[in-house]
Amino acid sequence: MDTARRSRARRRTASAVVAAVAAVACAAPAATADDTGDTGRTVTLAGGRGVHLECRGAGSPTVVLVSGTGGAADEWTHVADPAAAAGALKPSASAVLPAVAAYTRVCAYDRPGTSRADDTPTTSTPVRQPTSARDGADDLRAVLAAAGEQGPYVLVGASWGAMITGLYARTHPAEAAGLVTVDGASPHLRDTLTAEQWSDWTGSIASRPKEKGQELPDYPASVAELRAAPPLPRPVPAVVLTSDHPWDLKVGTTGSTWPAWLAAQRRLADELRARHVTRTDSGHGIAVEQPGLVSDAIREVVDRARAG
Repeated sequence: MDTARRSRARRRTASAVVAAVAAVACAAPAATADDTGDTGRTVTLAGGRGVHLECRGAGSPTVVLVSGTGGAADEWTHVADPAAAAGALKPSASAVLPAVAAYTRVCAYDRPGTSRADDTPTTSTPVRQPTSARDGADDLRAVLAAAGEQGPYVLVGASWGAMITGLYARTHPAEAAGLVTVDGASPHLRDTLTAEQWSDWTGSIASRPKEKGQELPDYPASVAELRAAPPLPRPVPAVVLTSDHPWDLKVGTTGSTWPAWLAAQRRLADELRARHVTRTDSGHGIAVEQPGLVSDAIREVVDRARAG
């Protein structure tokens, strides 16, 4: 599942959602600036692979923003532009990342195979695809270590990104101060979708053309990874944000997947003992459609984490 980008020409229509659903050192700051005037940098991982990272603000816990399929860091610095074509984004001070930077440290990064808001490929070094939640969680930890960022973290995952943050929290619970999911995917979809819907959906992802290292999530492997991981040893502050404008994976002929999506969201909220926000006035891309709602949810979790 894609988040902010699913209605854009390449990935942002409903059909694009189906296709997508799918000792190290810091390098010098890169000479790339986003439209808000802020610059990111490239951090170098073991083996020489580079990953683009953007961090702003100060304070603890640090918030880590993890985008949906194909989404780069600027998915969190842009909002939907109602004055432009459907699905168009524009940089904004009201976007999630700058709003969160007003009250704590916040970071976002370009996973390999993702694209920027203008559809240009990320500068992060490509990796072999498909990729799993384990790959994503390991990469995220390596990026944060290479950048010298300090935990614990409030982990915020949108769509596919929630699979990555969920596994990170289970694998490194001491580093997880809180969780926010933004219409997040979860292993519960394996149970709430019918067997035919699951097969049609994962099959559509597996059969997608592999274009120049473009990100391709492996959901079956990721579900297995999450189910094999230990549960969180203790509850952490958590909020689950769920879209309330129906959307559909549009796979197969067995009917809408929307009820299964909602059922999986309820199970995820129960599992995390999270506050479940179901009135979002948003489709799947909550972060760009309702950024204030997302930044408020993050602030709630940050405040609860600070209170202990």
